[in-house]
Amino acid sequence: MKMEGKLTATDLKFAIVVSRFNEFITSKLLEGARDCFTRHGGDEDKIDVVWVPGAFELGLAAQTLLSEKSYDGVICLGSVIRGDTSHYDLVCNEAAKACHEVMMKFNTPVGFGVITTENLEQAIERAGSKAGNKGAEACLATIEMANLIKQIKE
Repeated sequence: MKMEGKLTATDLKFAIVVSRFNEFITSKLLEGARDCFTRHGGDEDKIDVVWVPGAFELGLAAQTLLSEKSYDGVICLGSVIRGDTSHYDLVCNEAAKACHEVMMKFNTPVGFGVITTENLEQAIERAGSKAGNKGAEACLATIEMANLIKQIKE
C-alpha cells in the first residue's frame, strides 16, 4: 500500500505562529502561508494567527496551542538575520529544535517557516521575491503532512 499526503486544505484547521521580530519580513511570510492555505481549498476562518516576540518563542506558543486546542497543523514563521554576535546561531538552533520537539510530542505537523539569512536582501528574497515565499512552502508541507497523518490514522 502506498500512502501519500494530498495537497488539499479542505477540512483542515491550522494555527500560524508568527514572530514580530523582523515583522516587515514575517508579515510577508504570513501572507504567503494564508494564500497557500486558501489556494488549496482551505477556509480562512479555520486559521488562527498568534503573534510572539521572536523566533525563540515560536515553540512555546505552538506547544501551548496544541495542548489547549485541536489543530491539524501548526506553522511557525520567523526571520533571523545574522548579526555581529553568536546570538544568531543560538536563536536559529533553538527555534528549530523547539518546533521539532513540539511536532514529535503531539504527533501533529509543525511547519518550520523560519528563514535564516546572512542579510536583509536574502530575507526579502525568501519572503516573496525571486526565491519564492518560505511561508507558503511551510504551509504546503504542513498541508501534505496533515493529510498524510490523517491517512495513516485511518
